[in-house]
Amino acid sequence: MMLERLRLYLSQSDYEAPPVGALESPAAVLIAITEHEEAPAVVLTRRSLKLKNHSGEVSLPGGKWEPQDRTLQETALREAEEEIGLDPGVVEVLGALPVFQTWKGVNVAPFVGVIPPHLEFVPNYDELDEIFLVPLSFFVEDQRIRTDVFEREVGHVWSPAYEFDGFEIWGFTARLLINFLNDAFEEVEILRESPAPIKDWSQG
Repeated sequence: MMLERLRLYLSQSDYEAPPVGALESPAAVLIAITEHEEAPAVVLTRRSLKLKNHSGEVSLPGGKWEPQDRTLQETALREAEEEIGLDPGVVEVLGALPVFQTWKGVNVAPFVGVIPPHLEFVPNYDELDEIFLVPLSFFVEDQRIRTDVFEREVGHVWSPAYEFDGFEIWGFTARLLINFLNDAFEEVEILRESPAPIKDWSQG
């Protein structure tokens, strides 16, 4: 049922991703959801500890726009293929979500796609060291371990943080996913207010 409702939500959306030239510092990510009607899951990765930026953080497949990409959707699909070996031909792109800006000013265009279940992913170990699936219901249940609060001029100012099978999901990735689920499901209301402890990142 969840997947059916996501399809309906995105089919009814008239939002279109902006052209590459309309954004400064354009990037794109793919919210790849497995084709399980009752228990769809999203594909996440953990960035390699060898990377200089955001090493060890959980993220969605994606990255910065490159000149060979005609659209930001192409960016998302290319990056997913490079990072996790996901063949663009098996991705059913359902639609785009509004551009989400990081605190560093990168404008990220998210795309939602459905992929066949039980795919074997091939990690690019130069960029990441883990690929794992998280049921969407896990985020809907909002069993967060804390609420992060940020003092920033751009980007999100708060985010839930979750722990799943030893992976910590927080920051941009968590905030993007819960925004998506809040919008897609009327009964879902994941808010800043929570019994979970608060971590104020402006306090160091």
